[in-house]
Amino acid sequence: MTTLRLAPGAAASRILGVGSFQPERIVTNHELSERMDTTDEWIRERVGIVERRFAAKDQKLVDMAVTAGAKALADAGLSPSDADTVILANCTMPTPIPNGAAQVADRIGVKAAGAFDLNAACAGFCYALGTASDLVRAGSARRVLVIGAEKLTDWVDHEDRANAIIFADGAGAAVVGPADEPGIGPVVWGSAGDLTDMIRLRDDRWIFQEGQSVFRWATTRIAPIALRALEAAGVAPADVDVLIPHQANLRIVESIAKKLRAHGAREDMVVADDIVYSGNTSSASIPMAMDHMRAAGRVKPGDVALLVGFGAGLSYAAQVVICP
Repeated sequence: MTTLRLAPGAAASRILGVGSFQPERIVTNHELSERMDTTDEWIRERVGIVERRFAAKDQKLVDMAVTAGAKALADAGLSPSDADTVILANCTMPTPIPNGAAQVADRIGVKAAGAFDLNAACAGFCYALGTASDLVRAGSARRVLVIGAEKLTDWVDHEDRANAIIFADGAGAAVVGPADEPGIGPVVWGSAGDLTDMIRLRDDRWIFQEGQSVFRWATTRIAPIALRALEAAGVAPADVDVLIPHQANLRIVESIAKKLRAHGAREDMVVADDIVYSGNTSSASIPMAMDHMRAAGRVKPGDVALLVGFGAGLSYAAQVVICP
């Protein structure tokens, strides 16, 4: 029998640096109320959003991903040549071919990179982070640039009040590399393929979601996934310093936090609320929130963070990480 040789890997992996990018244009609730039947009060009460960022017409998903990825490498103290793999989590590329990751890698300067796109919608960053961690630990990659980037405004019917108030554009990124001590816990993931109609494309063109059904699913099914991720990492709820769920809806975020506290999470656990000023940016929301919270001093190096992604598919994923 032939025995295969394994590539020398790492005992553990960690996040080495993070970065993010948002377009310049700020769109307030008041601006939306001028072109559709809505109000600032209605939007705040329903989803918790005050404003969001829209990309310019000529600003591409890849452009935003390049900026966020370059910032993450710089934050890690690395040059592009130090990375060998790029994973681009997204669900809003204008076309499936060519993939975005190879374009991003080339423009940043990560030459001859292993590069692929990953579509798990709003759970995409957690899926990509888990994949990157396993690549590093297996020895298949040395350092992986993981990016979540979306231009959702290309896929939103701006006359559809229920969805146009929610979605926005942006990118967030993290660099994953080897570590002496575990810095990324096992990913706990799954899907509910029987519920795919809850979030889908309408007329093969516009994002559509059954808001109330998604809300009920997220507020009942996601907290248990988060608890499973804690168990897989050997971490108690009371050990969590920061909760960073996908920024889908402030009410969903608050519901998840409440249920975790009912299982022992601390009252002083910091909870990401980037949704308020960034909107729902799908796969970009978790890394973008982490970067914003760190810049604001709400997250510090060494903090134990619980990441939880969920969305179309219906796909979900969670893992515990040590903040860089």
